[in-house]
Amino acid sequence: MTPIPIEYENLHLLNAPFFDEYKQCFAKSLDTGWFILGNQVKSFEEEFAAYCGINHCAGVASGLDALILALKVFNFPTGSEVIVPSNTYIASILAIYHSGLVPVLAEPDIHTYNIDPAKIEECITLKTKAILVVHLYGKACNMEAILTIADRYDLKVVEDCAQSHGAMFKGKKTGTFGDFGAFSFYPTKNLGALGDGGALTGNNSSLMAMVRALRNYGSTEKYINEYIGINSRLDEIQAGFLSIKLKKLDLINHHKRKLAALYQEHLKDDYIKPVVHSDYFDVYHIYAIRHPRRQEIREYLSKNGVITEIHYPVPPHHQKALKDHLKGHFPISEEIHRTTLSLPVSFCHTESQIERVIELLNAF
Repeated sequence: MTPIPIEYENLHLLNAPFFDEYKQCFAKSLDTGWFILGNQVKSFEEEFAAYCGINHCAGVASGLDALILALKVFNFPTGSEVIVPSNTYIASILAIYHSGLVPVLAEPDIHTYNIDPAKIEECITLKTKAILVVHLYGKACNMEAILTIADRYDLKVVEDCAQSHGAMFKGKKTGTFGDFGAFSFYPTKNLGALGDGGALTGNNSSLMAMVRALRNYGSTEKYINEYIGINSRLDEIQAGFLSIKLKKLDLINHHKRKLAALYQEHLKDDYIKPVVHSDYFDVYHIYAIRHPRRQEIREYLSKNGVITEIHYPVPPHHQKALKDHLKGHFPISEEIHRTTLSLPVSFCHTESQIERVIELLNAF
């Protein structure tokens, strides 16, 4: 009998446990007739802030918008520099450009894939105003070292938490270290909506009040505009769905950590596996291995019914859109992009499915 294919992700199966509650939530929204910045958004913002352990949360339309708004609030002079990891997803860099700022790429640590604090200091100039850290794959950055550098040079810190819902460094959740934490609720995230959505977290009341105004045309009072804002508001229905799933986020993270532990324990050492350390609570939005024969392995797994992904095949400085903007050589980033392979590790996967993937990989 041919084994049932193991998909990389299946959003229907992923959300199936929540369908009944989603339907009730949707019906409630229809009955109220309130679809923008209502009680469900307010409730989710309070719940997510409490979950993270921070004072404020503001829902916005996407993770990219969250990053843009975080950078715009500081009102840096046009052309100011923001340090960002060279192997990040392009959204982190696009946010800097859309804010009228200049991205400066710093290489990651080859072991953690997160920005290397030692490389940050090498990139600082008189124009540097902020560090945009990215908690890639669901592993927190070394925030202790990064905040020390930020304090030394009086730099703002924005955390890109698009992949790190619930991840921790030394017992503290991501999104609570810097001036802002920017989250995405894209459907595949550990805390994913049924469409686009995002949020900013922070402790500074006045800055968060400005974010709330900027997301709503720069207005705090209807038809009265204090700032040059945008339209970026978390959808009321999506906020309701997120509140439902937030109650199970720890369970989702626990399941993904359990599947990752199987890979860690049983996958042979031919593959470079994620590093594990007691200071870091990883939530494995992505479980990435590395191997020089990445493409052969991917094709082999596909022929055997296992679908994988590559996060990400092209480094930012090689993207057509950025080739005239990002200068320099980034060999560590290129090595990661050339060899990384993302294995199935979804809330909808079973332990037996992961054991099948391990069996195939160990036989390669």
